[in-house]
Amino acid sequence: MSRIACGVVAGPLYLVVGYVQAFTREGFDLTRHPFSMLSLGSLGWIQIVNFVVCGALFVVAATGMTRRTRWGARLIGLMGVGMVLGGVFVADPALGFPAGAPDGPPASTSWHGALHAVAFGVAMIGWIGACFVFARRLGGWLAVMSGLTGLLLVVPMAFLGDPGGTVLLYVVATIGWLWTSVLSLGLSRPASSS
Repeated sequence: MSRIACGVVAGPLYLVVGYVQAFTREGFDLTRHPFSMLSLGSLGWIQIVNFVVCGALFVVAATGMTRRTRWGARLIGLMGVGMVLGGVFVADPALGFPAGAPDGPPASTSWHGALHAVAFGVAMIGWIGACFVFARRLGGWLAVMSGLTGLLLVVPMAFLGDPGGTVLLYVVATIGWLWTSVLSLGLSRPASSS
């Protein structure tokens, strides 16, 4: 199995593990709670492992992408590092999740909640940047798909915290995770076929 194949698996794995939890964890609401909040509570370890494993898979995939573009590979690696850190440093309880958490935002942000937010920013910078680098460096439909995905990933940032912003984030992030798989699959083929 090539290192790039790790990128084919990582996005769908993250989505399946996240959505299964979202539909089975008591009190979790996809319209209010981002996947990061699944790291909380007695079953939080599942999402922590999801972040760390999928992030590590992206880091491994990035090492196999360097033959196509060093900067694109570095940015995919940065996204993976952000995911790993997002698993290590968990978000603060808020928005009524888990049970007993304040219904709104936390009264104050903990050090690990602040580092989780930084990790999210690092991952998003890597992810969006990689989209645009691959849009420039690749040809054909994969370049177009990369550019469009990068543009889509920027949109939810303006709506975080707004009603509906979380749902928009899920829709766009799902497209983004699928892009990482398609990109990795495309990069695993000989250079002339992409």
